[in-house]
Amino acid sequence: MLPDADDLPETLLDLGVPHEDISELIARHRTLTQDAAAMRLLEEAVEEIVRGMGLVGGDQPEPGAGGGFLPRVQEAPPELGGLFAVYAFIAALPHTRAYHRSRGVPDDVSRRTLADLGRNLAVHRRRYGHTGLHAPQWVRHHFCGELYQLGRLQFERARLLDVTARALNDAGIEATPGALYLSIHIPDFSGPLSPAGCDRSLARARAFFARHYPEERYVGALCHSWLLDRQLREYLPAGSNIIRFQERFTLGPEDTEPSDVHPVQFVFGDPRLSPADLPRRTSLERAVGDHLRAGGHWYTGHGWMRW
Repeated sequence: MLPDADDLPETLLDLGVPHEDISELIARHRTLTQDAAAMRLLEEAVEEIVRGMGLVGGDQPEPGAGGGFLPRVQEAPPELGGLFAVYAFIAALPHTRAYHRSRGVPDDVSRRTLADLGRNLAVHRRRYGHTGLHAPQWVRHHFCGELYQLGRLQFERARLLDVTARALNDAGIEATPGALYLSIHIPDFSGPLSPAGCDRSLARARAFFARHYPEERYVGALCHSWLLDRQLREYLPAGSNIIRFQERFTLGPEDTEPSDVHPVQFVFGDPRLSPADLPRRTSLERAVGDHLRAGGHWYTGHGWMRW
């Protein structure tokens, strides 16, 4: 189920794990495999991943006796730090790849999608300075066949929640709770959000889901992001990548609660930075920092796109 220490580096490289994190994962491997209780917990975590394989989030089965994947991760021995989930994903890898093959997912799409595990380790190191995985529940979507990396953007199979459907209807967009849609995500460490890159990504997604999930009908695509905050238009030129990305969507109501930490952590890498310490090297850095220093707040916006 889990590769031995000698085979682990090749698996980690295939998953895009940064070189500076590989030695730490190999060192902790022995701590895990010599702990019988931790290994049982690992098997249960993998079982939870496999139980939800191929299902959309709202269709996930009831969690097992231990309460699901995340509670098992949280029960891991402290000496494994934030790496227990990484081992669970490695152990689940054969199941994920088998599911991808059953759907005819091309090897390159499978590889790039699952390499997001390594990107999330890199994000954690940039933010906190050490090896770890700060959002294991998010990476689970990749390993359950819910989410795919298709060029610049990621696309997650999802169902409309009641609150989202109400917000869309309030904005004049007909939507039914429980309907299938695609949730668009914008990974960092992936270069500019260029219009051409987004065009290619959207075109790939339309072809991909029509071919590999022909039985599913998506009512549209949604994006939930601080990048859809309308206030960015006050700071960025009309032809900027971010504003042109916003223009792809019908924008709905923004969240009423501030979400200042998101632009700080994504633009500057460290969510703990205070507005006074934010640099002003680029137009986006100046926009985010100057707005916060002036006493303003950033909000998560919601955009709808017909599919």
